[in-house]
Amino acid sequence: MQLEGKVAIVTGGGRGIGRAIGQRFAVEGAAVMVAARTEAQLVETVKEIEKTSGRAAWIAADVSREEDAGKIVRATLERFGRVDILVNNAGIYGPVAPIEEISAGEWDGVLAVQLRGAFLMTRAALPEMYSRGGGAILNISSIAARAAFSWNAAYATAKSGLLGLTRTTAAEGARRGVRANAILPGPVPETEMSQELGRALAARTGGDAGEMFKAFLNGILQGRPQTAAEIAAAALFLVSDQASAITGQALSVDGGMSFC
Repeated sequence: MQLEGKVAIVTGGGRGIGRAIGQRFAVEGAAVMVAARTEAQLVETVKEIEKTSGRAAWIAADVSREEDAGKIVRATLERFGRVDILVNNAGIYGPVAPIEEISAGEWDGVLAVQLRGAFLMTRAALPEMYSRGGGAILNISSIAARAAFSWNAAYATAKSGLLGLTRTTAAEGARRGVRANAILPGPVPETEMSQELGRALAARTGGDAGEMFKAFLNGILQGRPQTAAEIAAAALFLVSDQASAITGQALSVDGGMSFC
């Protein structure tokens, strides 16, 4: 198993991509602390992990709150004794609207969860990683950080900011044993966020959500969306020792939708 003896924190771990990552890490031997704001989803995630004899725990917290970020790390240390891996996955999409219609409060809310939350979690976890001389941080960004789409200014800005945080964390941590990378997923229709986005776009344009999605897929080389399991597989590689020479990188897992 690739993560035997490791301890991972996965934010936004109650559903979607975060849940898939937590499950995959547990199968590979890691003890997993899943964190999110919705307790019921966290409980279900832990139950699913434990069904496969994995080790997991949960904590309800809001990563955009400074005290909650510290609480997540402390709870992980108390339960599992160490922190080897941090996956910053928590996020919200925010308003599906042109820039001139986005309120300052909506803008701040998206950046608080996506970007401030990742910063606070990274800041809280780094001292523990540095003290052990090693660790891996993975930020879940988005294809929106590279491609130009309308009506997603707050989301795209937050996800682009994660790439800057990734590079800086990698630069500061490289000689202290800590690696930092990012994944940029393409569309993952099984997630609630993707489904909510589809409905919002359809409502905004008056179009059919299914037909709009089919047209969108035509812009992907593989002609299909991605799955949460595929994102989790890429996450496993980047936090494992198999990627020991990889840091400061942003890996697109989008079926050939973007190029850098």
